Amino acid sequence: MAHYSKEFKESIIKRMMPPNSETIASIARETGLSENTLHMWKRKARANGFAVTAGEEESEKWTTQDKFLMVIETAALSEIELAEYCRSKGLFVEQVQAWRDACMQANGGVAQEAAKLQRSNKEKDKEIKKLTSELKRKEAALAETAALIVLRKKARAIWGENEDE
Repeated sequence: MAHYSKEFKESIIKRMMPPNSETIASIARETGLSENTLHMWKRKARANGFAVTAGEEESEKWTTQDKFLMVIETAALSEIELAEYCRSKGLFVEQVQAWRDACMQANGGVAQEAAKLQRSNKEKDKEIKKLTSELKRKEAALAETAALIVLRKKARAIWGENEDE
C-alpha cells in the first residue's frame, strides 16, 4: 500500500472542494489513484469538518452536509471576510446566508415540534388518567350491582319472596 504525503493528500482534497469541485472519477483518471482511496480521503476530510462536494459545480446541488459545513466554516467571519471567502470558493454571500438561515430554522423547528409534542403527551396522559379513574369507578359500581343482585336472589331463595313484591 502506497503512502502519500500530507501535502499531496491536501492538494487532492482541495481539488474536490469549491471552487474547483472536481469529480473523484476525473481526479482518479488524471492521478492514477483509485477511486476508493479518493472516497476514503473525502470521507476523512468531511469528518474533520471540510466541505468536500460530490463534484457538483452548482452549489445548489451540494449535499446538505456540505452546505452545513460551509455554514460552520463561515460562522465567525465578518461580512468582508465572508465576501472574500465566497469569491475564493465561487459562491455568493446570499447562498451562504440562506444556508445559515435554513440551518437555524431547522433547529428552531425541531425545538418547537418537541415542545408541542411534549404538551400533547401531557394532555394525553391526563386524559388517560381520567379515563382510567372513571373505568375503575364504573367497575366498582358494576361489581356492587352484581353483588346486590346475587344477594337479592339468595334472600328470595331463603325467604321465598316473589319477584312482584
